[in-house]
Amino acid sequence: MLGSEEREVVATVREFVDREVKPVVRELEHANTYPETLIEQMKALGIFGLAIPEPWGEAPVSMPCYALVTAELARGWMSLAGAMGGHTVVAKLLLTYGTAEQKDRYLPRLATGELRATMALTEPGGGSDLQNMATVAEPSPEGWTVNGSKTWISNARRSGLIALLCKTDPSASPPHRGISVLLIEPGPGLTVSKDLPKLGYKGVEACELLLDDMRVPADAVLGGEPGRGFAQMMTGLETGRIQVAARALGVGQAAFDDALRYAQERESFGKPIWQHQSIGNYLADMATKLTAARQLILFAASRLESGERADLEAGMAKLFASETAMEVALDAVRIHGGYGYSTEFDVERYFRDAPLMIVGEGTNEIQRNVIAAQLVKRGGLG
Repeated sequence: MLGSEEREVVATVREFVDREVKPVVRELEHANTYPETLIEQMKALGIFGLAIPEPWGEAPVSMPCYALVTAELARGWMSLAGAMGGHTVVAKLLLTYGTAEQKDRYLPRLATGELRATMALTEPGGGSDLQNMATVAEPSPEGWTVNGSKTWISNARRSGLIALLCKTDPSASPPHRGISVLLIEPGPGLTVSKDLPKLGYKGVEACELLLDDMRVPADAVLGGEPGRGFAQMMTGLETGRIQVAARALGVGQAAFDDALRYAQERESFGKPIWQHQSIGNYLADMATKLTAARQLILFAASRLESGERADLEAGMAKLFASETAMEVALDAVRIHGGYGYSTEFDVERYFRDAPLMIVGEGTNEIQRNVIAAQLVKRGGLG
């Protein structure tokens, strides 16, 4: 599926993870420390520009390659994959819908990682019901005046560009026709109010944003025309869901690798524990489900790469890969026994990180709704 150059890209990231990330991740994660050095190394490797072509970037890769790079990063530390997830979705939105001026202004700096980007969709009372948002941008002489709040915004303190989903016409019917994406930069009226404490996904902040009479220019509307933001963001979320599925694959792969290694090293009743049928069955099921998840992700990524609509496939990949990661992480704890509950082993981290992919980028309950609706619309699997 990948050409030789893209296989080399994935191999380079794999080596980076094994050489630079694995030796330090436990200490950084337990201290909840932002991985500044690792992020700078990711910039140097060109990871933040993998989705950005010339003339703004240098080395764009296909969506299947991007998914495998994401999985490799998450295999080392899921937070590193999270640090570039929303960034890539915003870059894709700019590439697909941005005006020429918006592309020239932002994409070169996004490609190098000099400028970091994130999305702001979720609201404290809204969850996955994006059409029911309360954040409103009203026309003003300068452009727009924005009021509202957003929550669970990853990389909020370190992003210089935020793709903000908001209502520019609250009276529109149906509501999605009054929704726009505004490209905003930190400034007066925007407050990162607090970092949200999290079970896992440590090191990278997730914050609440408050927008209080924030003034943004008229040309901040993605694509230049208000009212198209909901459809734009739904397309962007196809990339986002493949990315989250790939994160889950990486976490699951790391949990399986640790469990397989431990099952060969640990002995009980005179033989390695993998030879006990119950443990061997766990390993067999873990490997089978991870292989299926990988193929489902690559299938969705290939469809998106071809230009076809991929909301059904991305939803399936996200649903299956995230549930698989949670199962595999729990089984890895079981295989490690009491040591699986110890912070001296990494499997407890995988178990804390895995739930994020179940509830993030649209909960799996929402994914099932999307999948069912698309099955009816398409007349089945085809």
